[in-house]
Amino acid sequence: MGKKLIIANWKMNLSIGEASLFVHKLVDLIEPRKNVDVVLAPSLLALQSISLQAHMHHFKLAAQNFYWRDSGAFTGEVSANQLRGLVQYALVGHSERRHIFLEHDRDIRNKVQAAYRHGIIPVLCVGETAIERTMGETTDVLHDQLIGGLSNITSDDADTLVIAYEPVWAIGTGNHAKPVDVESAAKAIRSQVKHLFGAETAKKIRILYGGSVTVENAGSFLDI
Repeated sequence: MGKKLIIANWKMNLSIGEASLFVHKLVDLIEPRKNVDVVLAPSLLALQSISLQAHMHHFKLAAQNFYWRDSGAFTGEVSANQLRGLVQYALVGHSERRHIFLEHDRDIRNKVQAAYRHGIIPVLCVGETAIERTMGETTDVLHDQLIGGLSNITSDDADTLVIAYEPVWAIGTGNHAKPVDVESAAKAIRSQVKHLFGAETAKKIRILYGGSVTVENAGSFLDI
């Protein structure tokens, strides 16, 4: 198993100046630890301006989104090629991209490939809705989303893969999954990765939990 990984997704919040000030404050609050990687995912506009601050203080950066084509006539989009050298990670398949912007498995699969193509580690987000959870379909949903997102990569690629279990019903709702539920989901994810890429890869991947994480409950999720 690699280092523990903590990613802060700022979503569509903070101006460029506010983001820079926020990073400045974080420096005083977070001590560098050899066994933990701390990754910030600010808005796209703020990535360049805070990159020097982040790298100076051992924070890493993630893109919240990108388009899978490397270049072309795609007004308003940013490619993984353009993010290369600026970020170390990129979120792919977040529920807000799936459910608000209607990204499909093909889009997510292409993004995963594009990230690897340009030396960026994809953070593949998977998780079930409240209805799917009620119907007992969590494992099936995770299976389908993993197959849909990872079908075109190699075992060598998958060695560095990060998977974020983010149940849709918990994101931003104040409701969080119980540790036992997260542990069960993580086991299902590792089992599917083992089926796709082998036991060694399944051991190496890092699995995150996202969904109304707080100061009070973060420790219990890190423990598992």
